Amino acid sequence: MSRPLIEFSPVDQELSAKFESELRIEKETRDSDTLPPNIQEFLDNSPFELEDTPGQEEVALTRKFGDESIRITFTIADLNEVNQEEEFDSDPALTDEEAAEAAEANVQSGGANTKGAINQGRTKGGNFAVAPEDSIAPSDREEGSFEDAGSGGEGDQEPSFPARIHVNVEKAGKGTLQLEAVAQDGEIIIENVYYYQRNELADAKTAEQDWARRNLYTGPPFGNLDEDLQVLLERYLDERGVNTALALWIPEYIDFKEQKEYLNWLSNVKSFVDA
Repeated sequence: MSRPLIEFSPVDQELSAKFESELRIEKETRDSDTLPPNIQEFLDNSPFELEDTPGQEEVALTRKFGDESIRITFTIADLNEVNQEEEFDSDPALTDEEAAEAAEANVQSGGANTKGAINQGRTKGGNFAVAPEDSIAPSDREEGSFEDAGSGGEGDQEPSFPARIHVNVEKAGKGTLQLEAVAQDGEIIIENVYYYQRNELADAKTAEQDWARRNLYTGPPFGNLDEDLQVLLERYLDERGVNTALALWIPEYIDFKEQKEYLNWLSNVKSFVDA
């Protein structure tokens, strides 16, 4: 016996209309199909090739440098990960109820609460807490080149959010040097440096590879290294194009891609509701 057809309910109609409204507002805010001039300018003048698969959070930049293959990865999840623990613990004026309500409002991912977020604080566990009052719509920003952003005076530009990056420098048959860093406000801040004799262990893709790398000694914390060695490693990255221009570009691209993925999500969910 066939199931009776379910009519398009008033709630479905209202939900679909709301998605349509949100899509229209977001499209009016910014064109998500065209790269902003400053982002495109970097790609046009950079030795890196962009790898960006629609629907996926991770983005990669690749290039050759002599006999080295360099791959930089970052993710738009850095714009969406929110941890309220430190934010609310540091504000005794918030009641438990107010803190719970604010936390509930902020845990939503996607463009609703995190798009265009500028001021964020790094919290325990590596997440980044977005201060709601510091969210700035993309349409309200002043566009400019990355060079201009790095040379302006005090107060010329709002601070960007910290974006985590992984830099793999691979030499065929000689292993991979992997550097974990944060790109923020035109700076590349190295946090860890690892060395893997087997290239495939640098980005373990199987359970066997992950198990094989777990017990490896890959190096001390970056902050424990001799200061001169730290400086030279920073220069090592700079020579390979992991520099101020890249540190300014990555947060901008994350914001652009997150907006684009959010619009696709809105469209896909609306299509599902309408089906």
